[in-house]
Amino acid sequence: GTHLDDAVITTKVKSTLLTDSQARSGDTSVETRKGEVLLSGFVDSQAQADREVQLAKSVEGVQSVQNKLMIKNGKAATAGNQLDDSVITVKVKSALLADDRTRGTEFAVTTNKGVVQLSGFVDSADEQARATSVARNVEGVQSVVNDTSIKK
Repeated sequence: GTHLDDAVITTKVKSTLLTDSQARSGDTSVETRKGEVLLSGFVDSQAQADREVQLAKSVEGVQSVQNKLMIKNGKAATAGNQLDDSVITVKVKSALLADDRTRGTEFAVTTNKGVVQLSGFVDSADEQARATSVARNVEGVQSVVNDTSIKK
């Protein structure tokens, strides 16, 4: 079935990224729906983002790749920043799970210096807007970039 195939594609793309010397330093979320791969998260440079898209496209079964990767601005995150970011990520995921309107959706949540990126596939524009609003209300969130796609 499609769902199984998508899970296999996701795993293949993740392992391809992890084994590549240029791509493996990134904090990339990979999601697949009907062969469409969505890459999101934070990378160090445009070159790294381009490389990850190229690698994902080379994986068998991938129909298309949506690049929602964001470039980290400037210096590497300090341990304190990273800790805060991981706490924010957990809080945002928990808030999305606790909300009646976003509970059933699997969001990928990545945080870099308080900027939260949401990605994944949602059912409607209403759910998309709700997810942004839920994430924005979490303590420590500076801003929210909603890169979710509406299921076709």
